[in-house]
Amino acid sequence: MKTIIRKADIKDVPKMQGLIAGFAKKDLMLARSLIDLYENIRDYFVAEQEKVVIGCCALHICWKDLAEVKALAVDEDIHGNGVGRRLVKEALKDAKALSIKKIFCLTYVPGFFKAFGFKKIDRKLLPHKIWTECLQCPKFPDCDEQAMMLVSRTMQYERRETR
Repeated sequence: MKTIIRKADIKDVPKMQGLIAGFAKKDLMLARSLIDLYENIRDYFVAEQEKVVIGCCALHICWKDLAEVKALAVDEDIHGNGVGRRLVKEALKDAKALSIKKIFCLTYVPGFFKAFGFKKIDRKLLPHKIWTECLQCPKFPDCDEQAMMLVSRTMQYERRETR
């Protein structure tokens, strides 16, 4: 079956929320309200098979040089087929196009993100502004997610070249 990765649109939101809610019920990610998904729809990519949304992932811009990969959810029946990897790759490609050189994530699956070059970091290194969503989480302030960061060598290299 062919999987298409594309920018999300309004009609995708209910399915995205359902995917995310399934993992949130298992305490594997933060739930997202419909209003949050609609307000941030431009951050999201979806994976689609035969016009059915089977996964989603967001790249949320936090600052001029910092973005977060978040809300990665793939239908459990599709796990292991590379859909999550393709969604993250698309988010990272978007970050590169926007010249974002630092991308972080908060995850329970650090090995997945390590394959992209993310490295574990102390969450205290992240700016306080990113914790606004965390305040809504029932696990706050005792979060057990791992903070990870990817610093794009390409962006750093290009920046050095232009000086």
